[in-house]
Amino acid sequence: MIAVKTKQWGNSIGIVIPKAVAEEKGIKPDEEVLVEIEKKGNPLKELFGTLKTKKTTEQILKEVRKDLESKYF
Repeated sequence: MIAVKTKQWGNSIGIVIPKAVAEEKGIKPDEEVLVEIEKKGNPLKELFGTLKTKKTTEQILKEVRKDLESKYF
C-alpha cells in the first residue's frame, strides 16, 4: 500500500503512481491497473480512546511538567 495525493485534472480527480512503484510492479503507460481506494483518516481520531490508563489527565500533566522542569530548569 502506498499513500499518494489526489490532483485535479479537468473535471476529474487523479492520482500519480510513483516511478519506483511503477517500476517495481512493471506498470507501463496505457495499461489497466486495479486500484483500491481508501480515504486516509485522521490518525488522532483513530487513536482517540485506545490508550488505557488508570491515571487522570491531571496526573499525567503533572508528571510531564515535573520531568520537563528537571531537564530544563
